[in-house]
Amino acid sequence: MPQVDPELFDRGQFKAELALKASPIGAFKKAIRHAREVLDGRFKSGRDVRRLIEDRAWFVDQILREAWQRLPWNEDADIALLAVGGYGRGELHPFSDIDLLILLDNADHETFREPIEHFLTLLWDIGLEVGQSVRSVDECAEEARADLTIITNLMESRTIAGPERLRQRMQSVTSTAHMWPSTEFFVAKQAEQRSRHSKYNNTEYNLEPNVKGSPGGLRDIQTILWIARRHFGMLNLHAMVGQGFLLEGEYALLASSKEFLWKVRYALHMLAGRAEDRLLFDHQVKVAELLGFKEQDNKRTIERFMQKYYRVVMAIAELSDLIIQHFDEQILRAGEIAQATPLNSRFQVRNGYIEAVHPGIFKRTPFAIMEIFVVMAQNPEIEGVCADTIRLLRDHRYLIDDDFRNDIRNTSLFIELFKCKEGIHRNLRRMNRYGILGLYLPEFGLIVGQMQHDLFHIYTVDAHTLNVIKHLRKLTKPGVAEKFPLASELVGKLPKPELIYLAGIYHDIGKGRGGDHSELGAVDAATFCARHQLPKWDSKLIAWLVQSHLTMSTTAQRKDLSDPQVISDFAHLVGDQTHLDYLYVLTVADINATNPSLWNSWRASLLRQLYTETKRALNRGLENPLDREEQIRLTQGTALDILVRGGTDADVAEQLWAQLGDDYFLRHTAEDVAWHTQAIISHPNDGNPLVLIKETTQREFEGGTQIFIYAEDQHDFFAVTVAAIAQLNLNIHDARILTSTSQFTLDTYIVLESEGGSIGDNPARISEIRQGLIDVLKHPDNYPSIIQRRVPRQLKHFAFAPQVTIHNDANRPVTVLEVIAPDRPGLLARIGRIFLDFDLSLQNAKIATLGERVEDVFFVTDANNQPLSDPELCANLQATIVRKLSAPSTNENQPSQHII
Repeated sequence: MPQVDPELFDRGQFKAELALKASPIGAFKKAIRHAREVLDGRFKSGRDVRRLIEDRAWFVDQILREAWQRLPWNEDADIALLAVGGYGRGELHPFSDIDLLILLDNADHETFREPIEHFLTLLWDIGLEVGQSVRSVDECAEEARADLTIITNLMESRTIAGPERLRQRMQSVTSTAHMWPSTEFFVAKQAEQRSRHSKYNNTEYNLEPNVKGSPGGLRDIQTILWIARRHFGMLNLHAMVGQGFLLEGEYALLASSKEFLWKVRYALHMLAGRAEDRLLFDHQVKVAELLGFKEQDNKRTIERFMQKYYRVVMAIAELSDLIIQHFDEQILRAGEIAQATPLNSRFQVRNGYIEAVHPGIFKRTPFAIMEIFVVMAQNPEIEGVCADTIRLLRDHRYLIDDDFRNDIRNTSLFIELFKCKEGIHRNLRRMNRYGILGLYLPEFGLIVGQMQHDLFHIYTVDAHTLNVIKHLRKLTKPGVAEKFPLASELVGKLPKPELIYLAGIYHDIGKGRGGDHSELGAVDAATFCARHQLPKWDSKLIAWLVQSHLTMSTTAQRKDLSDPQVISDFAHLVGDQTHLDYLYVLTVADINATNPSLWNSWRASLLRQLYTETKRALNRGLENPLDREEQIRLTQGTALDILVRGGTDADVAEQLWAQLGDDYFLRHTAEDVAWHTQAIISHPNDGNPLVLIKETTQREFEGGTQIFIYAEDQHDFFAVTVAAIAQLNLNIHDARILTSTSQFTLDTYIVLESEGGSIGDNPARISEIRQGLIDVLKHPDNYPSIIQRRVPRQLKHFAFAPQVTIHNDANRPVTVLEVIAPDRPGLLARIGRIFLDFDLSLQNAKIATLGERVEDVFFVTDANNQPLSDPELCANLQATIVRKLSAPSTNENQPSQHII
């Protein structure tokens, strides 16, 4: 810390201002305000961040001493003011906690109660938010013995004012000789770190990471130092170099990483105006700009900054693992003489950890760099890699060059890893953590830490990629069969499971380069297959899966699966049952690995429907597609059998069906047709709408809730209905709108609760929904107000101009209107109102919410049930949708409108 810094704190001027005023508060506040302005200015001008946080701690020392000295202490008073915790280390960010300990020689608090209260009141009045405790030396010992946090804080202490002997005595009574021996402290700190990491899903790659607490954050570095201090008496990172726990290069990397995170944290505090350690969307762009990041190589400023952040915390996490493993060997296993069990001539196991038998193994036999991960996968009981061998791997990564990548021993070992029964995902993660994977596959190295600035992809590309492998592996376990029955069944039947893992590695590898990542990834995958000498059929399948990995999800969510042509086109794309099985399994894993909240019951149902219908088409033969008439006959025949068995007159049913039109039977299953028909026939002609509600499937984890409405048709019926459904806190995922020749509407909506779950067997909720809809639909002229819910914080940072595309369907007399827009409460109700204003009839809709955006497809006709043909009308419709759905901050952006 600086000895004196008159620009930051001019003691003479401060004393003069104190003398001029009756109250000291103004002078203290002015000094604090001035210091903050000076330090912020130094940060913006590029001052070394370590100096900044030390300068701030020095300044606070001066302010506290001045405040302390205003009280009438005796020179020999047995009371001292100590800085503890981070402040005790001499480190303070703009709004860091100022942790103080007022230390007494004995437990007689009453003697000093009044001056202590005056001191703390003054600190409060001048705006210093401190965390304080008042304890005697013996009380410190008593509380530290029982509390890990307290002993940790007391380890880092400095005397600011008062006799230093009190702190020395406190340090003595809380030393390892009296409490928290280093073995106990180490075990407790490990447990504390595991608990903290679990709060952040045990990943460095959260969308809004905590710079301090997330894995790879500042707290991980501090944990290392706490353990080192308790056991070895080391006071800083560099001292660990001399003890052999860090190499000089590792220290430099850890120190620079810490400095980067300090800069991020300092900027966060400065921007938020408070102690903010979460790197929220609210601040990410501004922090990036403050730290000097610019747009470059097709990467936005925020993407370049966040990639740097993720790579830094990954490096910290890697070194943290290495050092903690060292500590484990030196602290917990000190003195143990464990017998080494040979695995082969290069590796052995000691205390459950694999180690190289000789420091020169990787230099002599470079293929051992790949072999070690295969050996661990083949021996899943191995807990991990010992610290010295981790360091050897890091030190010999330079050997991974083109010759290494083309060596048949290495290519064979890499493929062998994907054929192991266990440990595939675990060891790919290790390879990524130790920097091996990105060197062996340079194209993978490009996506390490590559973020996508949206709410749809909640992980970086490399973390998502490894999550895909994790989910593919989970599908092979019996415990997930209930949630993913079809995928679990299919994954066990794939002829070569390793091929889907390889496709998973490459499916997103082209992201961040510009262009279609599926096309780029397919080229990379083909090159990989050639280098690894995979058979032609295997190579083609992997490249095809990479190129087509989005197709099944897109078709299920955006196309009308009741249209036989859609199924026929998709069946031609997959070509055979094997390709269909591989693609379905990869799609399920990809969705779940992208964002767990995306896998809702309705999306699962759509994928299963597409799979089932495509399988039928393949079984019939691609040369024998099912036509519309045949599908209608099959649906009607099956439905009639159900109705007749239930006692319904076949003639009455067929009379009703004659009014419904072909599309009704194409868009509903035979079971639903029978259910609707029975209810309509039994419904009294009292003017009230018929509202039916049931689950779309009996599967617990698949399907949504179907709401079927039968009522006299009115032009505003869709707009009124979706507004009412929104008021009931339901999200619409599918809409099928039909009007019979007798001018009755038959509307089917698939809905989920607002948080994404299905309604399920909940009679009270079902009754509430049914009655709520009946009440609104009985009086549709009383148009429900469009809900005005508060836009969630994260969504506010993803404002963009809506994109509207309009084109006429080549196969059916409808106009397809596609809308991509920021997700906002009441959005579908607003679109319904626009359709009403433009006199449009909705025939069908596919609703998809993907993170911060919606991608909805509407099939509409004009008032005469004809496709839209007036270019001026289409242009006005587009402009209106863009205007009505735009957030205020996006109105100045150029909207994206396409008429095809």
